[in-house]
Amino acid sequence: MSFLAGESMTGGYGGADIIRDCTIEAEQGEVAVIVGPNGAGKSTAMKAVFGMIVLREGTVRLDGEDITRLSPQERVRKGMGFVPQERNVFTTMTVQENLEMGAYVRDVGVADTMARVFDLFPILKERRRQPAGELSGGQRQQVAIGRALMTEPRLLMLDEPTAGVSPVVMDDLFDRILEIRATGIAILMVEQNAAQALTIADRGYVLVTGQNRHTDTGEALLADPEVRRSFLGG
Repeated sequence: MSFLAGESMTGGYGGADIIRDCTIEAEQGEVAVIVGPNGAGKSTAMKAVFGMIVLREGTVRLDGEDITRLSPQERVRKGMGFVPQERNVFTTMTVQENLEMGAYVRDVGVADTMARVFDLFPILKERRRQPAGELSGGQRQQVAIGRALMTEPRLLMLDEPTAGVSPVVMDDLFDRILEIRATGIAILMVEQNAAQALTIADRGYVLVTGQNRHTDTGEALLADPEVRRSFLGG
């Protein structure tokens, strides 16, 4: 069984199912990417993994433990870190204060973890006393990812981490994501920039109308003529 196993998940908001019989898995030390057209249920699938929606059917397991009924807060304590697409920093708080907020589940070792975050994102150390609201979009994303890393997650989930940033910033963020992967953390990422995301993906999921349409390695999906034609612009 995979380290993360969201199996046959069906659920949504109110009475409407957005995902149906959807399965998402990830191993430690790998990047799993969810792609697909707008409205495909990509972010909903990730929120289901994190417990932000109630599943009508299916299960979520982390390292073999059934966490289907746990709250998001309980899942953080089990080792999940989640970075939402929007409103993901405290704009009036400094960079360092944002990172400290991420350590609320920690009792010891916070300074060491913060030092590792600053090593990963040097600009954050330089601007640690600056309010996060004064940073660029890419730098805010670094703060949001850094805050999630302060929980020392075993699984890091990123919802559209490159939304609204320049291609140069996107490439840099992808490089940092690969550095995080190299530490053994499992990474689950939703991305609109499908082709670029699949280039760093160990495994990829193409969702259509809330269901798995294609599942393979990132490399294989990039080479699949149907995937390229239907989802990657040829």
